Amino acid sequence: MELPRGRLVLNHSTHISGLIPVLDRLTSVDGIQTITPGVIGPVKSHSPQLKLKVSVPISGGFKLLARRGKSVQEVFVLTTLSQESLHSAIAQAMRK
Repeated sequence: MELPRGRLVLNHSTHISGLIPVLDRLTSVDGIQTITPGVIGPVKSHSPQLKLKVSVPISGGFKLLARRGKSVQEVFVLTTLSQESLHSAIAQAMRK
């Protein structure tokens, strides 16, 4: 029996380049219910590679920050995973 996948909410017309495929892979991780990309903003430093890190806990999950180029995008993840488990899942999703 296949476990139900988490849901990826595509509510914005723009996303950081390369982010959506990584988030889609994260939806297959057991314990992740919903992933919602949020606001994109400018940053001063340049990040040539896509980076995704856990920022702060929120009610029911965690806020992540996605960085690439001179942009940052908030990503909200509703999950039952611990912060350490989410770190591992993100690292695995980024490698594929």
